[in-house]
Amino acid sequence: MASVEECRAALAKLVDQFDEIGEEDRAKHVVERTVSCRVSDLDLIFYGRLRPEGLDPFSEEPPSNGKSADVKLTIVSDDLIALVDGELDLARALLGGRVRIDASFGDLLRLRRLL
Repeated sequence: MASVEECRAALAKLVDQFDEIGEEDRAKHVVERTVSCRVSDLDLIFYGRLRPEGLDPFSEEPPSNGKSADVKLTIVSDDLIALVDGELDLARALLGGRVRIDASFGDLLRLRRLL
């Protein structure tokens, strides 16, 4: 099991990786969405915001508006790190039940094009 600090570092790396996606691709496929990442084995939830300009840094503070996230990811800590490091394929992890994403069908299609 990875530590909370390792998960924070993985999510910071994900933010940096998202910044590497071209502006044109982000503009085409990204709409503003709130994102939560539940790390089930640590019983911890990180919150972020996906915008055409980029992915905001994740925080453990829930959004001030009290609304549920538009895109909810559930994963164990070791798989989060493996996913961000490119050692775990998202599609295979989804099909294998190692990752769960709760989002609208349209959001899933948009995310698929970016990941």
